[in-house]
Amino acid sequence: MSLWIVLLSYLPIVIVLAYVLKDIYRKHPYVSHSVGFKARRALNWVPLGLTYAFLYMARYNLTVSKNALGDLMTKEDFGTIFFFGTITYAVSFLINGPLTDKFGGKKAILAGAIGAAAANILMGFATYGILMKKFALPLTLTYSILYSINMYFQSFGAVAIVKVNAAWFHVRERGTFGGIFGILISLGLFFAFDWCTAIVNATLASVDTTSMSWLQNLLRDILGITNSPIDQTWWVFFVPATILVFFAILDLIIIRDEPAGAGLQNIYTADASAGEDDKPFKLSEILTKILTNKIILTIAFIEFCTGVLRNGVMHWYSIFTNEYTKLTGTTDVLPVHAFMKNNWGLMLMLAGVFGGMFAGTISDRLFQSRRGPVAALLYALLFAGALLMAFTLRSDQILLAVAVVGMSFAVIGTHGVLSGTSTMDFGGKRAAGTAVGLIDGFVYLGTGVQSLSLGFITTRNWDYWPVFLIPFTLLGFFLAMRIRKAIPVPKARAEQPKPASAT
Repeated sequence: MSLWIVLLSYLPIVIVLAYVLKDIYRKHPYVSHSVGFKARRALNWVPLGLTYAFLYMARYNLTVSKNALGDLMTKEDFGTIFFFGTITYAVSFLINGPLTDKFGGKKAILAGAIGAAAANILMGFATYGILMKKFALPLTLTYSILYSINMYFQSFGAVAIVKVNAAWFHVRERGTFGGIFGILISLGLFFAFDWCTAIVNATLASVDTTSMSWLQNLLRDILGITNSPIDQTWWVFFVPATILVFFAILDLIIIRDEPAGAGLQNIYTADASAGEDDKPFKLSEILTKILTNKIILTIAFIEFCTGVLRNGVMHWYSIFTNEYTKLTGTTDVLPVHAFMKNNWGLMLMLAGVFGGMFAGTISDRLFQSRRGPVAALLYALLFAGALLMAFTLRSDQILLAVAVVGMSFAVIGTHGVLSGTSTMDFGGKRAAGTAVGLIDGFVYLGTGVQSLSLGFITTRNWDYWPVFLIPFTLLGFFLAMRIRKAIPVPKARAEQPKPASAT
């Protein structure tokens, strides 16, 4: 691995640290918090956010395992397994969103991390049994059930991070948090694709260890891979599970649902539920509020399109690169193609980092904390990228790489500013969990649609892959334009509390 790729891998960490320091010491033009408050807020969201990122690692490791298992898991098998998992994820929000509003984001992230870790352990044992021929399992059925269990607990992640941070960020600061949300997603994709690929490569029975990093060689030594008669692919599930357990312990110690829990003064958030903090939790009232809000429902349908587009590019480009030589009938692999194949997680991470930063920054600074105009702008970019994909799929791998990276930039930026930010704004602090549950549920309904559809389509003809994506870019743009002027209105206007300070 070249030095500059290693350095790029550390870029998101540097950016997160820069965000933390900037947030702590910057004087905001609309909101005034003490340095102590902002430092404790950073201590709150960093471990919470990293737990969310590692949930991604324990979610999309399925894609890496599909590539590692080869013909044992066909594209249609993968599409079916992912379909059932994502539908479970989408439907589970109807339960987990309200549960998070009732019991708090801290309990939700703990449930998500521990439950997803347990499900990954079970998938690891299933993979071990299949590869070692210890027992005969129907692969598609087994993975569909276990991955669906995993995705049920995964659904607590986004709900928890939005619910907790809704209490810590004022509306006029949330564009910045949307940028952070995009960075965390990007880190998760990097962990999922590149770290999991590194784990798979490190656990091969026979491999040139001189080409591996010292961490991969250390992992081989710890696991005793040199004496293995078979590739130990099951570690792609066990390692993320171990990391999640560690972060669950960290979250238990550090995270607080609101500033008062950390000995600070709660803030006036100016979102849709501001002034209603003392009202008791009533599920029927919150569901009515969410399901009758035209803006939230419009965002949900935009995010349905986001689900189709995000995973329609992210998963299937990785699979496309593995099939490129067979598809084109040539062994002449361009350097850009080889680079993208080996560093897809890194490219997703960089695209998401800058997409999240771009979307969050212009939302707060250029559009006065309105999210619709940003989504419309990024959906226009998605349309251009899908068209470019259609014309370059077989002919120009450089332009295809530009198209998929550009679309990843746009779709992660959109997801951060809508699911990560608008849910807080229009659901308000009281109903943030239910709002993000509804909206992220639609994201994964879209993911399920693309998974089943593209599993079928790409098995027959890859040329229809980008054609399938184009209508969703246009629908998303149209819907985003409908909410371009939307901004939350507090239910009750209260005097802004004095700047919160550490006690």
